[in-house]
Amino acid sequence: MYPPELVEPMENDLVSHGFKALRTSGEVDTEIEKEGTTLVMVNSVCGCAAGSARPGAVISLENSKKPQNLVTVFAGVDREAVEQARNYMLPYPPSSPCIALFKDGKLVHMVERHHIEGRTHDMIAGHLKMVYDEFC
Repeated sequence: MYPPELVEPMENDLVSHGFKALRTSGEVDTEIEKEGTTLVMVNSVCGCAAGSARPGAVISLENSKKPQNLVTVFAGVDREAVEQARNYMLPYPPSSPCIALFKDGKLVHMVERHHIEGRTHDMIAGHLKMVYDEFC
């Protein structure tokens, strides 16, 4: 587990842009099972989260269509919430960071770590915008 003072600024990268930080499995259930679209970002302390995933997710929201609900769980910090979110992301293997889009509680798109590594935040944002145009 990472110390809170280390991860707080990384979590705030998303929270300050409208993401809700989830801590428990019950919170994950409530948010993912909402009607409409929910974007789930599994946050991480790694460089690809800082350089690509988090800024890409934020920039992607500058789109005419976007998810109704924005939530985040933090790998290595929010164990219960991360495990529950990953249950919803099956059959995809656990990865962090990763970004998942749900519609009416069903997984409709998954961006795994290997889709994030080596790509710029603009590439991640562009990809997510296309996903929003299709599903939101």
